[in-house]
Amino acid sequence: MELVTTVVRTLFFYFFITLAYRIMGKREVGQLGIIDLIVSILIAELVAISIENIKDSIFLTILPISVLVVLELILAYISVKSRTFRTIFGGKPSLIIANGKINYKEMVKQRYSMDDLLLSLRQKEIRNVEDVEYAFLEPNGKLSIFKYNFFKIKSAYPMPLIVDGSIQSKALKYIHKTSGWLELELKKKNLDVKNVFYAFYKNNKIYIVKKSETLK
Repeated sequence: MELVTTVVRTLFFYFFITLAYRIMGKREVGQLGIIDLIVSILIAELVAISIENIKDSIFLTILPISVLVVLELILAYISVKSRTFRTIFGGKPSLIIANGKINYKEMVKQRYSMDDLLLSLRQKEIRNVEDVEYAFLEPNGKLSIFKYNFFKIKSAYPMPLIVDGSIQSKALKYIHKTSGWLELELKKKNLDVKNVFYAFYKNNKIYIVKKSETLK
């Protein structure tokens, strides 16, 4: 009887967890953020305990899992609306390679070793670091790589100066500009930082997407 109960519980939680993850949204395992990962671990532990303790009511597991799903949905909504919240819990991408040169200080800061870097390059079939123009370590741990073109002509990477009304100080520092310079450039266009959804710098020009131009 216990064997049958265990099998039934296992099948039930299989479909229940599948439904729960469908509600939380599509996301690859490699793209899980900190919040998603914590929720996944807690759900796995709750299900394992419930399957082992067949004498306990199944609702003692369904309730906390449902609470976790609702919590994840709320936090995901806050993350979309608040960049500060998103940065604190999700982190920011880090520039690891720029113009074929490794940013060792950033690697140390992110605790990203040379072995990790070389492994990521090999997975992209890149033999030499100098073949990489830009490489960013994403918050999920993956390395986004932009290789040089055939003639190795440098191309200006579109540095994000403003994201969702928030000035990106690191990007300004990288292009040797200040927030005062950026605000002055926006003033020339009769714009305020808060009214800018996205702005990037490329080829000595600022390209702006206003919040009024985005779909709501």
